Amino acid sequence: MTTLTRQDLNFGQVVADILCEFLEVAIHLILYVREVYPSGIFQKRKKYNVPVQMSCHPELNQYIQDTLHCVKPLIEKNEAEKVVVVIMDREHRPVERFVFEISQPPLLSISSETLLSHVEQLLRAVILKISVCDAVLDNNPPGCTFTVLVYTRESATRNMEKVQVIKDFPWIVADEQEVLMQEPRLIPLKTMTSDIVKVILILAKKIH
Repeated sequence: MTTLTRQDLNFGQVVADILCEFLEVAIHLILYVREVYPSGIFQKRKKYNVPVQMSCHPELNQYIQDTLHCVKPLIEKNEAEKVVVVIMDREHRPVERFVFEISQPPLLSISSETLLSHVEQLLRAVILKISVCDAVLDNNPPGCTFTVLVYTRESATRNMEKVQVIKDFPWIVADEQEVLMQEPRLIPLKTMTSDIVKVILILAKKIH
């Protein structure tokens, strides 16, 4: 039996790998469920032992992968507080924000043999919640687009330029219009708590 602690050199990478894989699936599913793109560009696949919809559009997939490639080092260092999928109307005003709040325990001692299977069960529940969230939501206006925002801890600010140089995928400060929503309706969707990470998913919906 192997026991992992936060001091292990590879622990941050383990958490980042798990979360980035999960976020990739979640982003694809959000875009499908909220009809940001035509259903024809998605294919059904199985992840976490449940069916999910994944895009087969190369440019869209590359954008999502590049984004998460830049997010990964921040998660490894526990410097990412939130990852937010923002759906915007034609005027680039946010109509929905899927907010993934991420926190990691300061200390950890857990068997690596039970780690992945336990976390996978918890992430499956979040994915299932996303897949049915449209039942409580109104349709979005036509012509919506999306962007991904990352909220970092103050300590991460100094490292952002280094990440840009390495990944050649520049971070920019988010436009205030993409961030702010006037008195949105807040819908808590799911909280996932494990020994290695806690993810809270909250949906902020513009009130028409």
